[in-house]
Amino acid sequence: MKPLLQLLKRPLLFVAALSFFVNLLLLAPALFMLQVFDRVLTSQSRETLLVLLVGVAVALGLMLVLDYLRSRLQGVAGNLIADQLSPVVAKVMLARTARRAERAPCEGLRDAAALRNLFSSQGLLALFDVPWTFVHVAVIWLAHPMLGMAAAAASVLMLLLAVVNDRITRRDIESLQKEAARATGYLESSMQNAELVQSLGMGEAVIGRWRDLNAGVAALQGPTARKSVAMAALTRTTRQAVQVLLQALGAYLVITGEGTPGILVACTILLGRALVPVEQVVGSWRVLAEGRLAFARLSEVLGAAERQPQRMALPAPKGRLHAEGLVFRPPQGERMILAGVSLSLEPGESLAITGPSGAGKSTLVRLLTGLWRPHAGVVRLDDVDIAQWPREELGPWLGYVPQDVELFAGTVADNIARLGEVDPDKVVQAAQRAGVHALILTLPEGYDTVVDNMGVMLSPGQRQRIALARALYGNPKLLVLDEPNSNLDGAGELALGEALKALRGQVTVVVVTHRSALVQHMDKLLVLEAGRVKQYGPVAEVMQTIRRSGQNTGGAQVVVMPPRPAEKVS
Repeated sequence: MKPLLQLLKRPLLFVAALSFFVNLLLLAPALFMLQVFDRVLTSQSRETLLVLLVGVAVALGLMLVLDYLRSRLQGVAGNLIADQLSPVVAKVMLARTARRAERAPCEGLRDAAALRNLFSSQGLLALFDVPWTFVHVAVIWLAHPMLGMAAAAASVLMLLLAVVNDRITRRDIESLQKEAARATGYLESSMQNAELVQSLGMGEAVIGRWRDLNAGVAALQGPTARKSVAMAALTRTTRQAVQVLLQALGAYLVITGEGTPGILVACTILLGRALVPVEQVVGSWRVLAEGRLAFARLSEVLGAAERQPQRMALPAPKGRLHAEGLVFRPPQGERMILAGVSLSLEPGESLAITGPSGAGKSTLVRLLTGLWRPHAGVVRLDDVDIAQWPREELGPWLGYVPQDVELFAGTVADNIARLGEVDPDKVVQAAQRAGVHALILTLPEGYDTVVDNMGVMLSPGQRQRIALARALYGNPKLLVLDEPNSNLDGAGELALGEALKALRGQVTVVVVTHRSALVQHMDKLLVLEAGRVKQYGPVAEVMQTIRRSGQNTGGAQVVVMPPRPAEKVS
């Protein structure tokens, strides 16, 4: 947060300086009325009235310009948050979501939006104006001590109302934010499974649960809104009441000869000006409270990111992969998914991982890519803890195809180039190495085919093959594939096998699969069961051991799967 605060420091200091002069110029109307009642009306001097009118007009005109400038600077501060903070938060939240065992909603971006709303609200300007309440009260005190004491009491009362408002709404606002995040997160996760929801007729059930969560939000929102509205109404009424009482007190002083009409009018104007910022703060309290909570959460998130040490740039890896004693337990989980898994691959070697469902295969590949961190043990790439590799530096040397393949909005070429600058030669080379070049040429626009929701709808197998080309883009040294043939037809699986065969000795490859068609292209085989290594070694030796013992591996035995029928290009 320090760079952001340094960035915001200058515009906020200018806002504070402009607020000083704006509030100073706001004394002009009160002084004008004081002079009109106590000097002009008694002297009947038209020249004096004209001079006063010109003076107050100049003061008000200058105040208009300065008030406009501070509002613009406030907008600049809000834009700085959008331009500088939001991308940083998005990057941090992306990394945190990738490291978690479950999907996380984008609370950070919502917090950034709340903070921007804070810096764009009138409540922030009111905070700069609140200290001037004491200045206005001091001026009233100088005009008449009794009126000053009354104004001080009124100001203290208004400030107490602001404190009470904070006390009675803070917990409600925090609970409301948590429940709203739960409801939004549930809807976001449901949208990710929209196809399944629609196909199974679960729409009403999903909406019903979301409605129940929203009902919880509404149950909290109602009391919170009622408290906020009640406090705002009470504050407005209190302000009007104390102004009336001050006017009555001023009138009494005029009647008794202890004051003048000018002092009465001027003090009434000053008191109104003194209490307005407090009223604005109370009226904007929800925005201010949400912004404060958002700032606290973002400070924690970004503070943790800033505390990450700066890593020295490392040389390009050769692909030596070593894992020792890997232990992993999901967040808030009791059962270990992996327990003491070890493996070792020299540059250019390949490994097939197999095992029954729930054995920990996908968890293992996430640890090997550095996406997740083990609770115990270490993964080393070229003898360096993979956690020490900055992701932006490691990314070009790593190819990864997850079990659930997703493509990004853009062209096929954009996806293969990993959303970076498209190098046609490298894109075509990656597609050829993945055996998908010919398939891409059959698409309506070839490599320029748009594959988002507004473009061509690709089959799961086509997406999987393009994802393999993306993984091979830029000649990675480590290639990790999680069930890369799960959606492939016969032709696609043959192309995948040929691609893996061509990579032997060039790229370190880790493949999660159940099919012998891929295993036969690997150097080593690791059989996982219940998070533990059941068999590990050269493919021929492991397969011979399994056949010789006739052991039942609980579904971990590699079997030949029949090829799928050929897919048609959309």
